[in-house]
Amino acid sequence: MLRWLIAILFLANMLAFVTVRGVFGPTPLAGAREPNHLNRQIHPETLKVQPVSAAEAADLAVVGGPAPAPAISASELPQ
Repeated sequence: MLRWLIAILFLANMLAFVTVRGVFGPTPLAGAREPNHLNRQIHPETLKVQPVSAAEAADLAVVGGPAPAPAISASELPQ
């Protein structure tokens, strides 16, 4: 039984090897499948940095700061 397992694993490795080598066709990474992809990219030289106003900064979470206290009112339950 171990011989069959080794034979199956060997065949699976050989199939993976020939697949990577391109026997069944080019791999998806071999060429440009989306020719317009490069035209749609953002060019870093055209990006502009704008400062965040105080009103916009209030909505942002403070990373590493303490968690704000939840606005929950609590009362004792009657027994």
